Amino acid sequence: MNYLVVMEAAWIVRDVSDIDDAIGVAISEAGKRLNDSDMDYVEVDVGVTYCPACGEPFDSAYVAADTALVGLELEIEVFNAESEEHAERIAKSDVGGALRDVPLEVIATQETGEGDAEADA
Repeated sequence: MNYLVVMEAAWIVRDVSDIDDAIGVAISEAGKRLNDSDMDYVEVDVGVTYCPACGEPFDSAYVAADTALVGLELEIEVFNAESEEHAERIAKSDVGGALRDVPLEVIATQETGEGDAEADA
């Protein structure tokens, strides 16, 4: 079976004072590291955090003392996995190898069907 695995990554950006700059730098740095590892098939975007008071979504980024913590959302399709758990392990292993020392957590896994495609991950 094929699965779409969505992970959240905690990315630290230094020397920024603006949330938009922090998000741009985080996406750019993560994309560069993934591309350098020939993993340009991983989609990178800013994550979403929900306000605990009102429940409204906002970009998952926080800046303090010119240092930002940006929550990135990474999507990867895993082909020919034996199970959902197997797909999650493959995704974390592949992406984690390219983004060393970056905390990753699987936040969603969705079956996309059966396929004859060779495993990208």
